[in-house]
Amino acid sequence: MAEKKPIGKITHFFPKISVAVLKADETIKKGDKISIEGHGNKVEMTVESMQVEHKDVEECNAGEEVGMKVPKEVKEGDLVFKV
Repeated sequence: MAEKKPIGKITHFFPKISVAVLKADETIKKGDKISIEGHGNKVEMTVESMQVEHKDVEECNAGEEVGMKVPKEVKEGDLVFKV
């Protein structure tokens, strides 16, 4: 199995609305399957909604930060991988 390469990192988590802020190192699109890993935690999910400055977007590019709804708590510094 090839070594997993992170495609981004979690920079913030808003627990009340269960939204994580992801700083992307690669393009991420709606429908992509991702895994958020770190702090002994692993959350696998399909990207269903992304927002930049409170506006829905279909994708985010390298260097951008995007908010996305997550099914459970993640932490700052967790790494994001495409599955």
